[in-house]
Amino acid sequence: MERKYCTQMDAARKNIVTPEMEIVARKENRRVEEILPLIAQGKIAIPANVNHKALDPNGIGSMLKTKINVNLGVSRDCKDYDLEMEKVMKAVELGAESIMDLSSHGDTRPFRKRLCNECPAMIGTVPIYDSVIHYKRDLQELTAQDFLDVIRLHAEDGVDFVTLHCGITRKTIDRIKAGSRRMNIVSRGGSLVFAWMTMTGEENPFYEFYDEILDICREFDVTVSLGDACRPGCLADAGDGCQIEELIRLGELTERAWAKDVQVLVEGPGHVPMDQIAANMKMQETICKGAPFYVLGPLVTDIAPGYDHITGAIGGAIAAWQGAAFLCYVTPAEHLALPNVEDVHQGIIASKIAAHAADIAKGVPGAQDRDNRMADARKSLDWDAQWLEALDPEAAQVIRNSRMPEEDHSDTCSMCGKFCAVRSMNKALAGEVIDIL
Repeated sequence: MERKYCTQMDAARKNIVTPEMEIVARKENRRVEEILPLIAQGKIAIPANVNHKALDPNGIGSMLKTKINVNLGVSRDCKDYDLEMEKVMKAVELGAESIMDLSSHGDTRPFRKRLCNECPAMIGTVPIYDSVIHYKRDLQELTAQDFLDVIRLHAEDGVDFVTLHCGITRKTIDRIKAGSRRMNIVSRGGSLVFAWMTMTGEENPFYEFYDEILDICREFDVTVSLGDACRPGCLADAGDGCQIEELIRLGELTERAWAKDVQVLVEGPGHVPMDQIAANMKMQETICKGAPFYVLGPLVTDIAPGYDHITGAIGGAIAAWQGAAFLCYVTPAEHLALPNVEDVHQGIIASKIAAHAADIAKGVPGAQDRDNRMADARKSLDWDAQWLEALDPEAAQVIRNSRMPEEDHSDTCSMCGKFCAVRSMNKALAGEVIDIL
């Protein structure tokens, strides 16, 4: 049966309830009637390419459960596609709602198509990465039309959202060359756009031909993720002129996309001191009219290589509590290397903790139910019930089983043994003798 709408936003504006909306409403413990107007307004996005047949859709919006994205993909130094697929399946198993394929080496299309054919998570890409690889030509030899053709290729393959660095222009070149930043541009895609403009003397093609890009996205219901090329790459650059100038332009581009019924995500800062995160979220909400905000971290200190999944989780929890809707995970390998399977695991769990903590703080319906069940399980010393509620039950079981107490295995752990407060209280309230020695 022919669809009577082009995009999820178009459907919502026509008061049509799509199958994707019904699934999202059920997952969020909400009525479809509650989320329909928010989709129409652009405050909720449901990235759902018409060609992504394996998709299990999710909604992204500050009033919904906080979602997390996992960046994967091969590079020249790490080009094992089977290993990347293993990471993908591990990420989905651990609860990641989105996978971004950032592959930058070899024939990327088979892997991308496999993702869209097999992976139930939302799939995102950064088409400018693939442009050099696809055409096998150096950056300066590519044309604006080449970039647009790759966007169409990704849309045809089933990608649900594309990150496009539309917000920097030739004006940005002057600002960066003036030396106002400590770290310049740290966005990989943003640096490529900057370099292309510098070498060719032309305007940013993603900005200049934005309307043509929106037409492609509307055709396939691809969500535009407006990349923050000028996101701060260190605490010293947070909230500077480059970041704010780009954000203002992203606000304008958001409204232009909505005018064509194209859904939008707005990407946010990478390194921000804790005391500035709330202001960043409020500023984005105001400038971008409530479009879902997608943040990398943010990292709250620059000096923790090897532990940036922790610095990112701290910032991510605050950001999501203050309005961010979508967290890009950060792994222990951030700034150091392509993450391996264990890095991916650690990054996802850290981000899931941040997202869940934020959901409780902002009162998402049902968010604390799992914590309440965990409290009941701990009160009754029901270990099996605790594993059911744990974010990473396997890790919890490994720790307990490797360090069991010498006696009373069912009642206590090796931390307190018979001094366990829960055991003592249960026995006292039941009128039993509390035997310690």
